[in-house]
Amino acid sequence: MDQLQRPKGTGAGRRIYDLLRAQIADGSLPAGARAPSTRALASELGVSRTTVTAVYEQLAAEGFLLTSGGRVARVATPPRPVAPPVARSRRSGQASPALSVYGRRVAAMELPTLAPQGPARIDFLYGALAPRDFPVLAWRRAYQAALLRQQAALYYAAPEGDATLRCALQAYLRRARGLACDAEQILVVHGTQQAIDLCARLLLDADAAFVCEEPGYLMARRCFEATGARLLAVPADGQGLDTARLPPDARARLVYVTPSHQFPLGGVLPIARRMELLQWAQRQQAWVVEDDYDGEFRYGQRPIDALQAIDTDGRVLYIGTVSKALSPQLRLGYMVLPPPLVPVFRQAKRLADRHAPVLEQRVLAALLDSGAYERHVRRMRRQHERRRATLLEAVAQLPGGAHAAGTAAGLHVVLWLPALRARDEAPLAAALRARGVGVYPVTPLYAGPPARGRPAGLVLGYAGLTTEQIAQGMAVLGDVLRAGLRG
Repeated sequence: MDQLQRPKGTGAGRRIYDLLRAQIADGSLPAGARAPSTRALASELGVSRTTVTAVYEQLAAEGFLLTSGGRVARVATPPRPVAPPVARSRRSGQASPALSVYGRRVAAMELPTLAPQGPARIDFLYGALAPRDFPVLAWRRAYQAALLRQQAALYYAAPEGDATLRCALQAYLRRARGLACDAEQILVVHGTQQAIDLCARLLLDADAAFVCEEPGYLMARRCFEATGARLLAVPADGQGLDTARLPPDARARLVYVTPSHQFPLGGVLPIARRMELLQWAQRQQAWVVEDDYDGEFRYGQRPIDALQAIDTDGRVLYIGTVSKALSPQLRLGYMVLPPPLVPVFRQAKRLADRHAPVLEQRVLAALLDSGAYERHVRRMRRQHERRRATLLEAVAQLPGGAHAAGTAAGLHVVLWLPALRARDEAPLAAALRARGVGVYPVTPLYAGPPARGRPAGLVLGYAGLTTEQIAQGMAVLGDVLRAGLRG
């Protein structure tokens, strides 16, 4: 042990541990060799015996030393090295991991990137909100109150969600969405995406089929496709899903819709189509997944009642979220389930992640009970209406017959550009990003290739921008369009 030097300063135990490990690794202390006694080593190094004993215990726990009561510690025989993998040619590449069928489907999927490529000074990113719009003071007061509330124990909560939040949501949904339900039907989830994933896993088999709007929410379609079920894309128009084209396929077990504000085209499903959709679901014995992702933001009129509010056969699963009203980073959403599905969805939620964060649930419940949440929504509706008006004024100045769709509700519009074709969307987006403006082509939201002659379209979100930024960004868009049309 001559190579060991007296430890200096703090961390003596760590230095002794590192030195012994190094000597075992380089063979200075070979397998079977006696380690010095803890008393002798402590005396030699000028440290306490307790420090050396703790080092020996750590090395023994990791398998480097063999210790037993009353016997001298010895260096353990090192484990047999794992044989190196057989060299592969560069042409064959690395071996693919062994995945399940589900895993292979997911690995093969193309998903949208989480972050836009390249910086954008003005970003019309749909789904984004302005940080300054978050109700910081109200949230902080409610959070502090929830944090200081005494609990009997810190333990897992019920998978269906905090009881106070489910009761608050029950009352809120009746007031704001015309939806009558019991608190027992409500399941609190990590945002809309987890709700969709639960529906996919619990309601679809690989030999089934599902209906999605065309175009529609890509991440929902991917969730359903991951089960192996077959996509039946049904076109959407200015009034939402074209229910006259719902397929008679007997294997269709589920239809996913955004009836209050079709994503991305913005149509509101009229009552005749709603009834036709429910009748189709009853005939098919299929489930209807209603994604009410931004139904709170309707301009000039009260929000449309939820589809589930007129469901008399118990076929509709309603999904709501606070991502558009508060923040997508909260990851708080909720489902209203038909009573027969409540037990299995609770079980699946428990298997997935136990439950959503309890403190955040109680904060949201307090905001709902106090009326602060609805006051915030009304304030944001006025703010977003000003942003929307600025955007539409700018659209009216664009060349080539440009016009916006889906403007009556929500936090985005689809800008159609009749002077351009679908193939022009990506080059246009790249040209705008080079000028510091982020826009997003609509084509990736279609399941199939663009229809012949379909104009170019851009999805423009405006909730994360000021009115000044919207005006500036649209002016840049106009300049790029004019230059392209002249060329």
